[in-house]
Amino acid sequence: MKITRLDVGCKNIVKQQQFYKDVLGLEILNSTLNSFELQLGYSVLNFQEAESFTPYHIAFHIPDKAEEKALEWLKSKLEVLKYEDLEIIDFKGWNAKSLYFYDEDKNIMEFISRRYFNGKSDESFSEKSILGISEIGLATEDIQEKHQFLSAKIGLEVFDGDFEKFCAIGDNKGLLITINSQLITWFPTGDTAYNSEFKIQLEHNEKEYKLQYSGKKLKMIDPLSK
Repeated sequence: MKITRLDVGCKNIVKQQQFYKDVLGLEILNSTLNSFELQLGYSVLNFQEAESFTPYHIAFHIPDKAEEKALEWLKSKLEVLKYEDLEIIDFKGWNAKSLYFYDEDKNIMEFISRRYFNGKSDESFSEKSILGISEIGLATEDIQEKHQFLSAKIGLEVFDGDFEKFCAIGDNKGLLITINSQLITWFPTGDTAYNSEFKIQLEHNEKEYKLQYSGKKLKMIDPLSK
């Protein structure tokens, strides 16, 4: 599952735009009074000002084994979020390592570096090292319902977890981190998991799909993908 576009809400469009431009050094695209976009490798991330905004969890792919260089780069710009005093989290079962930070809206942002997946880079780490969107958090009261929809409509499978508290749906290329918002909070901070609305465009098995999550239901918004 390759995430090619993600549309999320935003609390303060000015501060968010300044963060991604001035702190992370990313190029701002298609900026308006209430929205802007970022080109992140093969993915586009769109922020749209929303009165009903609640925070998200979003992860970006970075090159294989680049977590140490990414950590040094991030720490020169902002405070890295820790888990039990660890700045780099080792997900051995996923063959990946991650580091986390907040943006201006207190979204939990993640850099994830997998092993033998994206290819190793010998270049120094920069904003250009971001390869694409890896994950979007989907908080819900019914994980199994979301999996059944994604399996039936797109053919996505369980990558890790179960239907009680946590279920990563998809594959190494892209994941919907589906959690029960009534039972658990977001890793690594313990922040409340809100059922935040989003739209997502993805590719899977050479087909394109567009979905909308309302905070309750998932639905197709691309008639060609029904």
